[in-house]
Amino acid sequence: MALLEVENLKVEFPTRKGVLTAVDSVSFSVEQGEILGVVGESGAGKSMTGAAVIGLLEPPGRIGGGQIRLDGKRIDNLPPSEMRKVRGRHIGAIFQDPLTSLNPLFTVGEQLVETIRTHLPMSAADARKRAIEWLAEVGIPAPDKRFDQYPHQFSGGMRQRVVIALALCAEPRLIIADEPTTALDVSVQAQIIALLKRVCRERNAAVILVTHDMGVIAETADRVAVMYAGRLAEIGPVAQVLQKPSHPYTAGLMGSIPRIGPRPDRLIQIEGSMPRLTDIPKGCAFNPRCPKVFANCHHNPARTAADRRWCGRLSALRRGDAMNAMPTSLKTADNRTLLSVKGLKKHFAMTKPFLNRLIEKEEPQSVKAVDGLDLDIPRGQTLSLVGESGCGKSTVARLIMGLSTPSGGNITFDGIDISRAPAGSPAAVRQRMQMIFQDPYASLNPRWRVRDIIAEPLRTYGLSGSREEERREVDRLLEFVGLNAKDGDKFPHEFSGGQRQRISIARAISTKPEFLVCDEPTSALDVSVQAQILNLMREMQRELGLTYLFISHDLAVVNFMSDWIGVMYLGRLVEVAPAAELFNNPQHPYTRLLLDTIPDLGMSKRDRTPAAGEVPNPISPPPGCHFNPRCPLANDRCRSEAPVLRAYANGGRVSCHAAEEGRGPAIVPAGMEHSTQTAP
Repeated sequence: MALLEVENLKVEFPTRKGVLTAVDSVSFSVEQGEILGVVGESGAGKSMTGAAVIGLLEPPGRIGGGQIRLDGKRIDNLPPSEMRKVRGRHIGAIFQDPLTSLNPLFTVGEQLVETIRTHLPMSAADARKRAIEWLAEVGIPAPDKRFDQYPHQFSGGMRQRVVIALALCAEPRLIIADEPTTALDVSVQAQIIALLKRVCRERNAAVILVTHDMGVIAETADRVAVMYAGRLAEIGPVAQVLQKPSHPYTAGLMGSIPRIGPRPDRLIQIEGSMPRLTDIPKGCAFNPRCPKVFANCHHNPARTAADRRWCGRLSALRRGDAMNAMPTSLKTADNRTLLSVKGLKKHFAMTKPFLNRLIEKEEPQSVKAVDGLDLDIPRGQTLSLVGESGCGKSTVARLIMGLSTPSGGNITFDGIDISRAPAGSPAAVRQRMQMIFQDPYASLNPRWRVRDIIAEPLRTYGLSGSREEERREVDRLLEFVGLNAKDGDKFPHEFSGGQRQRISIARAISTKPEFLVCDEPTSALDVSVQAQILNLMREMQRELGLTYLFISHDLAVVNFMSDWIGVMYLGRLVEVAPAAELFNNPQHPYTRLLLDTIPDLGMSKRDRTPAAGEVPNPISPPPGCHFNPRCPLANDRCRSEAPVLRAYANGGRVSCHAAEEGRGPAIVPAGMEHSTQTAP
């Protein structure tokens, strides 16, 4: 008998206009010790399904049909008081944002003890001992000391480890993990995934892993369920579903994902967006976005393998089309420098008030967010910055755009020094540099119509002679980024996340800039929408000759977009090289560490190597090379003398004593020796 059985589950939301169905007749089971991945775009019903299983549906949401059985006993019809006994003790939950899962007013130890004593008959002393054991189990260093610390005193990865300890401390048999790694760096993500897999193996716990990251699914799950518009599109063994998908939606998702290796000219993209609950079409819900639909698709949803026989043929066709998309040159090389950064610094004061420092006799402290950066970006090309959170990538972007004032160094744009007073730079220079932000909703004024949002730069720089000319230009920009001219009369909340990012791009290019700073422009988007935006940005670069500074933590996205890649660590640039050379022959140990943590979509069974240790405190970074406490090649010189960027044979530069002395052999990361990129 399966540990969890979900049969014909329906989740409904009563409204004045009728009942909306968010989850429609979903059935699956989970065995003891199994990891079931659940994937799909935002709005597919993934999190809603998990919330229904654990009994955490937000009112007015309700279970409108079906059954949920745990160990053969039905739990969907339990009263709230009985369900509270199941939740935590028998079913644990790991949520996306650890800060919202932890109470900031209580120490992590107090929260663990409370959970343990609620579900297990233990004294306070025994619960404390068990809590410390769990902190050690999930990899928290010095658990007896960290027990009495508050959530804000932990890093993001450590906070997520605490949340995992909270989910496991009552020893539940089923864990529902809802996007547990989405907000984490790729290196911390590898640590958390390794921890989840170890827990399942050692404690025989089952996991429902909800995520939009196919790489995490490929290396973690035993089976995967693909959801679309509240229905199951496909479910099966992870290798079969990801490598030989039978549903065109699954094939589209896999084709949307950038890969490491030679890059295609375009990613396969799924046109359109997930339908709203009020607009779910009849028949197969995917039919308006499917590249080839049959008459039957408009009437009957495909629920069995026999119903999907035509989907299998279509998926094979799509994979063939993708394989024919051979890599092509994005642009003609131009080695003339457009933007040059020399010795750039940004220090943030972190000192206590004067009287406190006087009493405690403390020296003034500062965070060196950017510490002597040298960078050149050629015209018409893309330089990407990568690194873990806190390395200084976004600070560099803000300094270049004049949103922060440098503490030192120079920024030169087309021969003009803009570092001293960026806001006072000539308008002709400012309009040539624009920025695309990470969150498209936060960067758009919710009170303005889209037409006014895009027209604002035109009015600021006097680029439109009349209202009619302005209207024509806004219509042209909307159509250029794949929207309709009529969309100009709507407000931002009426659009999906991908459409809002298109609006942000239309606003950014309205001044006809030459240079765009793109700060995590796709990290908040589903993989299908991400593919649409990345394709658009590549097309814009080709047609408009744009130069990009692209910032991302997703190395596969960086590989697809970049000509050059710079790797940052604690405010310093440790390596910069042509994209292909950096992926095939990394010189710095930190670069190798980042590449070793890339999820393996090729299903080669290669385990990611979690990064050793934590990023040091940026207020007091280690002397010498900042990476030396985590570096397997560090010696006494590394611990005392800071390395400088030196050129090496492939046209790149590296800041590493081991590379300079030949102590670190050029290593091609495992699994990439013969890497090629072909979409499914």
